[in-house]
Amino acid sequence: MRFDVLTLFPGIFESYLRQSLLEDAIQAGLVQVHAWNIRDWTLDKHQRVDDRPFGGGPGMVLMAQPVVDCVAAVRAKAEPPGKLVMLTPAGERLTQRTVEKLAREPRLLLLCGRYEGFDDRIRQSLDPWEVSVGDFVCNGGEVPAMVVIDSVIRLIPGVLGDQQSAADESHSEEGRLEYPQYTRPRVFQGLEVPEILLGGNHQAVAKWRREQSDLRTRARHAQGEQGAQNEQNKTPKTEST
Repeated sequence: MRFDVLTLFPGIFESYLRQSLLEDAIQAGLVQVHAWNIRDWTLDKHQRVDDRPFGGGPGMVLMAQPVVDCVAAVRAKAEPPGKLVMLTPAGERLTQRTVEKLAREPRLLLLCGRYEGFDDRIRQSLDPWEVSVGDFVCNGGEVPAMVVIDSVIRLIPGVLGDQQSAADESHSEEGRLEYPQYTRPRVFQGLEVPEILLGGNHQAVAKWRREQSDLRTRARHAQGEQGAQNEQNKTPKTEST
């Protein structure tokens, strides 16, 4: 699988590409990652890629021309042209289901924003798949792009030592959370490994893990619902007159 990252700061990825599973996958020829500097396609002699927003407001906005030209040029460098993913807080929430869809693409172009965001004509012209890694705002799209790469490569055959690991992980089955895991020592600070994991009965272990996964998932969902209810019950503070 090939990733092309379109960014104003390609140097951010230099160390990231030399770490852990990703480096192994690249060396094994299972994954390619190329980082491209959007500034290389600006027509401005000072290499500007942003300008003030029409209508006023804070910050600067990424200009359409260098981004659109960058996407066109990078797409032409390999086949297939690839699926363009725009990392934006306004996008579709990244879930395991979304990751699975992304992993079925042979090539992804990850477009990283900066400043106050993209000139909307970038979205209108390129029709990207808009993806958000959560309901918060980062300084740019580079860290979200790493999140996409990290989550997608786990589903590429051969990247994980045991592909069953990906099948058993949290969220791999309709939002289900993974069961608790333990390793040596058997006792740590008075906390013991559950006895059922030590007996060698694989059917009993599988049943226990399923039950623990159900309990953990229900507890997390209940916690989320309670948090949402608490937010709804908050009353806005008013100033006295």
